[in-house]
Amino acid sequence: MIRCVVAGEEPGGKSVVVSDATLEFTPVALLGPETQFFRLWGSDQVSELPNNGTPPEFDAYFPPPGGFRFMASTLGPDASRPAAVEDVDSAMAELEAAMPGFQQWADPDNPHMHRTDTIDFDIVVSGEVWLELDDGAEVHLQAGDCVILNGVRHAWHNHSTAPCQIFGAVIGATRSH
Repeated sequence: MIRCVVAGEEPGGKSVVVSDATLEFTPVALLGPETQFFRLWGSDQVSELPNNGTPPEFDAYFPPPGGFRFMASTLGPDASRPAAVEDVDSAMAELEAAMPGFQQWADPDNPHMHRTDTIDFDIVVSGEVWLELDDGAEVHLQAGDCVILNGVRHAWHNHSTAPCQIFGAVIGATRSH
């Protein structure tokens, strides 16, 4: 669970708390019991101000050009992932419910790898994680480290024994090739 406080502006210009809620995550058995994904806020278009704090509508996990997302994820240890999946169709349906549209960005030859048309600004809040890039190159990141992904092919791995929490802001971009 994650607490998310949203502030907005009343018609007279006064800033107010619009909502203060604890958000639940959608479990994905395929990724293991400790892995969680939260879509905290986002929009599929450029936002306008002032804004009363009404949540913008968006469906896909990753934004289109000009859109953005604010997300949090907890990655359980790699060892906590199931070794095999009995019902692949159900597992894929769970993944689609938690991360709508994610599968279109996944590498079919290596499902953990993905490349999105986004610029991602991620910070490791707790734990540690390994960022895999092409050719198996890995970068070890710990709490307080940040990474900026410019539409590159990558995957996240948690080789440790404890969960890792990451917060990220993702901005939709246009790929020229």
